[in-house]
Amino acid sequence: MPGDNIPADDTPTDDAFLRRTFEVAARARAHGNHPFGAILVDASGTVLLEQENGYLPARDGTAHAERLLATRACTTLPPQVLARATLYSSAEPCAMCAGAIYWAGIGRVVYGLSEHRLRALTGNHPENPTLDLPCRDVFRAGQRPTEVVGPQLEDEAAAQHHGVW
Repeated sequence: MPGDNIPADDTPTDDAFLRRTFEVAARARAHGNHPFGAILVDASGTVLLEQENGYLPARDGTAHAERLLATRACTTLPPQVLARATLYSSAEPCAMCAGAIYWAGIGRVVYGLSEHRLRALTGNHPENPTLDLPCRDVFRAGQRPTEVVGPQLEDEAAAQHHGVW
């Protein structure tokens, strides 16, 4: 839940937070949505926001977990918090989500499943015509730095998608 810290020998780790996004993705799937999840963690290791994918019920193709989280973050949190925060995502942010993260001013991204591997899993599924465009390329085009770590724990991240596409 937001406001929680994840202790791993008293120090939260990227892997622990990333695994939490897998739990959020599993919840999204249980709620009938695509299995994607994201969380926002401040510089002290406190989870500020969690977000499931929001494709259904409106069939909103722009309701990716990262984009929804970035919107919530930049409308509720101060820029100085966002600049030092990390957005953890079960999958690499697509070009749209990377743009939203950039415009929200979130300073760091850690992701599980690469966009390239996601595309291999989803194929040409009409509900996820995956863009094979690395988020690093989107961030590199910007004027402020966004640190990117990933793919990380990619096999665990891919497991969320088995039987979906």
